[in-house]
Amino acid sequence: MTRLSPPAVVPPAHRALAGVLNALGCFTFWGLFPIYFKLLEHVPPLEVVAHRILGSALILLALVVLQGRGRALLTDFRNHRRLGFYAITSLLISANWLLYIWAVQQGRILEASLGYYINPLVNVLLGVLFLRERLNVRQWLAVAIAVLGVLALVIGQGVLPWIALTLAFSFGGYGMLRKKAGLNPTLGLAVETLLLAPVALLFLAARSGGVLGMIDGQTDALLLAAGLITVAPLLMFLEAGQRLRLSTVGLIQYLTPTLQFLLAIVIYHEPFTGVHRVTFGCIWLALALYSGDAWAGHRRTANARPD
Repeated sequence: MTRLSPPAVVPPAHRALAGVLNALGCFTFWGLFPIYFKLLEHVPPLEVVAHRILGSALILLALVVLQGRGRALLTDFRNHRRLGFYAITSLLISANWLLYIWAVQQGRILEASLGYYINPLVNVLLGVLFLRERLNVRQWLAVAIAVLGVLALVIGQGVLPWIALTLAFSFGGYGMLRKKAGLNPTLGLAVETLLLAPVALLFLAARSGGVLGMIDGQTDALLLAAGLITVAPLLMFLEAGQRLRLSTVGLIQYLTPTLQFLLAIVIYHEPFTGVHRVTFGCIWLALALYSGDAWAGHRRTANARPD
């Protein structure tokens, strides 16, 4: 009689290394997004979003079917209450995508990076307002310093950083709703993109297919790759979340706005004034304070656990 070999056990160190590599991969990918969207700055942002939606919908639909979750997908579409929820999250994520692409194409990457620096603190604020989470004194101080940084930009430039705030709150609101619902991430994104797909198709049809096949091969290749470029880092992010502590993922996520910040200043030479230094300095200080407090809390919890 042939004995079946026991399943291979992945050592914790290898599991953590794979998690770190996936986290670095997805946040680097997202941090370099401005390069991709700059290459498409001659394409209207709505067209880029439409291709991003359609490509993502096809890839995610294939993944859901391959994972044997086709029935669950149909169940979600038959649940009118859940479908209404997905309609809201679809609007939030598509608005976030559209504004980000527009900001990059308009040479406002710096303000977009500010939005994603602010995003973790916006998540904290939304948690207090809608999820009844409580903050300690250090966490409130971090939020207050971030608010001062935004006010410095408003007073110094006489304009509200609406791009940064809209990106932060739209993505933060999307994340909060998805967390509160507790739905499968891949399945949820598949439903969202499939809901948006008919709108994207109608938009492109109204424009006779848009610029696809009308400019050059590079433009066509970039547009056709939009789905893969959207889904690939998302899958790496989900894999990292399964293998790493949330606090570790939270710290690595600052790689994304940092790369965007460096691209804006070093590569695309966007103006970085004294007011920007004050604002970013406040945001960085607030993030350092909040992250340090979160890390200390995590260490206390880990040390308090029985062996």
